[in-house]
Amino acid sequence: RRHSEKLLAGETIEPISEQTFETGLATAGSPPLDLIVRTSGEKRLSNFLLWEAAYAELVFQEVLWPDYGPKALAEAVAAFGERDRRYGGRDVVPARAAG
Repeated sequence: RRHSEKLLAGETIEPISEQTFETGLATAGSPPLDLIVRTSGEKRLSNFLLWEAAYAELVFQEVLWPDYGPKALAEAVAAFGERDRRYGGRDVVPARAAG
């Protein structure tokens, strides 16, 4: 928004980079997300922290938010602990030799 306001005012703006974009987010200055827990059994983010969620692990649970407690949180953290975090990379699996 700041960029568009400057542009409309005739000001020169710097190119938008990943860093300048992130400074305009509500989460600017916060550490990167590691885990997002979605309750109620929904399998979508519903526009929630889309940029920040890029490398976060997602856990979907059936429990409703008013009923969310220590047990559900422990389950989410345990699921997170079992993940192989690659931050956008992928493991290269060598092809099997024909045999």
